[in-house]
Amino acid sequence: MSKKIVILGAGYAGVHAAKKLAKKYKKNNEVEITLIDKNPFHTLMTELHEVAGGRVPEESVKIELSKIFHRTKVNVVVDYIENVDTDSKLVKTTKGEFDYDYLIVGTGSEPAFFGVPGVKENGFTLWSLDDALKIRKHIQDRFKAASYESNESKRKEMLTFVVAGSGFTGIEMAGELLEWKTKLAHDYRVDESEVRLLVVEAMSTILNMLDRKQADKAEKYMAKHGVEILKDSPIVEVTANSIKLKSGEEIATQTLIWTCGVQANQEAKEYGLKTVRAGRLEANEYMEAVGKEGVYVVGDIAYFEEEAGRPNPQIVEAAEQTAVTAVKNIIASIDNSDKKTSFKSNYHGFMVSIGGRYGVANLMGVKLSGFIAMVMKHLVNMYYLFGVNDVNAVYCYLQHEFFGMKDRRSIMRGHLSSKGNRLWLVPLRVFIGCLWLIEGLKKLFGEKLYESNLHAITNFEFDKVKLAIGSDSWLKTGNINMPFSWLQDATAGASEAVEGAAEYATPILSKMPKFYEAIMQIMIPTPEMATLFQTMVVIMEIGMGLALIVGLFTFLASAASAFMVCNFVLSAMAGWDILWYFFGSIALMSGAGRTFGLDYYVIPWIHRVVKEFWIGKRTPIYEVHGVTEA
Repeated sequence: MSKKIVILGAGYAGVHAAKKLAKKYKKNNEVEITLIDKNPFHTLMTELHEVAGGRVPEESVKIELSKIFHRTKVNVVVDYIENVDTDSKLVKTTKGEFDYDYLIVGTGSEPAFFGVPGVKENGFTLWSLDDALKIRKHIQDRFKAASYESNESKRKEMLTFVVAGSGFTGIEMAGELLEWKTKLAHDYRVDESEVRLLVVEAMSTILNMLDRKQADKAEKYMAKHGVEILKDSPIVEVTANSIKLKSGEEIATQTLIWTCGVQANQEAKEYGLKTVRAGRLEANEYMEAVGKEGVYVVGDIAYFEEEAGRPNPQIVEAAEQTAVTAVKNIIASIDNSDKKTSFKSNYHGFMVSIGGRYGVANLMGVKLSGFIAMVMKHLVNMYYLFGVNDVNAVYCYLQHEFFGMKDRRSIMRGHLSSKGNRLWLVPLRVFIGCLWLIEGLKKLFGEKLYESNLHAITNFEFDKVKLAIGSDSWLKTGNINMPFSWLQDATAGASEAVEGAAEYATPILSKMPKFYEAIMQIMIPTPEMATLFQTMVVIMEIGMGLALIVGLFTFLASAASAFMVCNFVLSAMAGWDILWYFFGSIALMSGAGRTFGLDYYVIPWIHRVVKEFWIGKRTPIYEVHGVTEA
């Protein structure tokens, strides 16, 4: 009998649950998995501040669901949820209905305004991609308007930006504004000294999920760079042009970004499930909704107290771990197993970035700050992205966060994102290609025959050119051109081969390193294998030369070139003059074949074909998602 699993929400928990279930039931046609979300993409909520702060494009924080679940059995439905009837086990969307045996509710949370008048109408929230884009545009508009405003008080009102709340979202948003303001002031011809950034916090401390030492470092960094932090300052009223604090102080501003807290998605109240604090859905230790068998709640919307008074935090790790618990228990139920899995948290720490160049972290008890903290943040992000969408997501992340980063807003500043015209690499590419081709031809024909043919060609005596394998060719059986002692002892004329090898140049290394010698003894144990290996070397050198000359697969050819240099050096066969091949090859790996080379035509075609196979063909959303209207 088939089992139907419906997952509501493509957040961190929903996506994680869907991937786990798809992997488990990959070959089981009796299990159907449906994921429903209003957006056709998964949003990286923890990175929204980067979009709002103008650091990265919107594409960097969204991953298309069609990519994530390509070649899986997950049926992705992009639609609005209208009603969830947990008694009838039926989910209704705008365009269809879905019955289920198991339901996973992961519809997440939304901003909470705590009854403060004017916040919802006049403030900005940062809880979706749309929110981030609105904030980014608004800030740019304020700078533009200020550049034309001659009234000083009005101009300062436009250039005062307030972030309410000093949790991770608030501090990270303020950090982005801190770095962005210099660029904006320059672009819109505004006096940067008139720009005012404030973080307003109702409590007496900031970043309360971090230990005080790390939080103090973050506060000190922000204060040093001009961010005003007002603590013990609850906001009691918000208008279009100001905020009023409990102390009575009024701050003139046209920009309030509200990050003071979240509550469960309010639509969840209609699901017929038990709600508790902040509207979250109460779950038991198996992440099953209290009082509803077969319904599981995961992520921010779930409420379970491992310890009295301490519910699961609304963070990514908690979302993933609640999802895993729910999935394991659904699998146990489908398998008719009595073995249930209780939720047990295992959080590895917390990290907060203040712009792209500074951060603080507490990872498994290790306190980090500055460069190292940011490195760990990027590694954690890439680890997550690899799990969601493999290498493609990691590649895109590197492009956005490092290789495409502008205005030095990353830990590497602008060192990895500098751009140059590849035209200047074309001569180097062709030159190195010719050198490898010549080296390969020398080994193919043998030094003597190669010199003879070269002399004949340069003197236009083409009838004297001989296309044959010379007596000293690397391809000829018995010619051992590698100075390996175990080969010299095994073949006659070894001393002659060694002398020939020594003529090239004085080796960088007087002898092979022990580890490399051990590898070579395994790979090339006999003269017969040596001949085969030498043939491969000749083919590689000629192949690399031709590939570089015509600019085909230049990255691979350049990498092979650098690899060959390393092999020759470690074999104690190459002198110092060969090193420039190595560094020249590294330079060519920056896309040298895309200019006046075949890579200009071939690589985009391969990318298109492989992309369609690996992450699916890009088609209109209405063709691949949702339910067709009757």
